[in-house]
Amino acid sequence: MAEDIQQKLEQYRTAPFDARFPNQNQTRNCWQNYLDYYRCQKSLDAKGVDTAPCDWYKRVYKPLCPLSWIEKWDSQREDGTFPGKL
Repeated sequence: MAEDIQQKLEQYRTAPFDARFPNQNQTRNCWQNYLDYYRCQKSLDAKGVDTAPCDWYKRVYKPLCPLSWIEKWDSQREDGTFPGKL
């Protein structure tokens, strides 16, 4: 399974179509993938499992989200004031 994920990550070029977000505005897609990445990391860390599968979400949200948003959310997570449910 890990090999399949690694192969997909190597072939990854841009964010794939997500039927949950069919419109041009990708703000919600950015937000959801950011949350999914940190939820995945938290979940797999708690189980003591390799978090490599979570990299998929990171590679999706990085090109979709403006850098200023990511920096703001990261600082909010560090301060404990992040509005999302992780």
